[in-house]
Amino acid sequence: MSIEVGSKVQGKVTGITNFGAFVELPNGKTGLVHISEVADHYVKDINELLKVGDTVEVKVMNVGNDGKIGLSIRKAKPESERPQRPERPFRPRGGNRGGGDNRGGKENFEQKMARFLKDSEDRLSTLKRATESKRGGRGARRG
Repeated sequence: MSIEVGSKVQGKVTGITNFGAFVELPNGKTGLVHISEVADHYVKDINELLKVGDTVEVKVMNVGNDGKIGLSIRKAKPESERPQRPERPFRPRGGNRGGGDNRGGKENFEQKMARFLKDSEDRLSTLKRATESKRGGRGARRG
């Protein structure tokens, strides 16, 4: 039996590490299920979900030229069993910094550029002050 990308097969967990689990496939080859591919939620300790000797269904994600086989347990589950992520509203990062307020209206390009330049200069001056004092530059205290 040949292992093809996208196929689902049954395998047996033969080893567990802190980064994933090794699964023996029906053809005698071994593949790795990375810890991020074990469950749909964050997994801190893989030993809480898998034990050596467990039989699991895995999906073949990739087969490398060097013979390494990447597997996934969470993608082997049918779509109906996977939890749906709630859609989050888009929120731009950074927010409104620098004291410039928007007053509910839309900014034009020139206003945005002016605000960006002011913020950038403020950050650079703060950064220069911090690094100069650490390097012993102008005005640094010695003693």
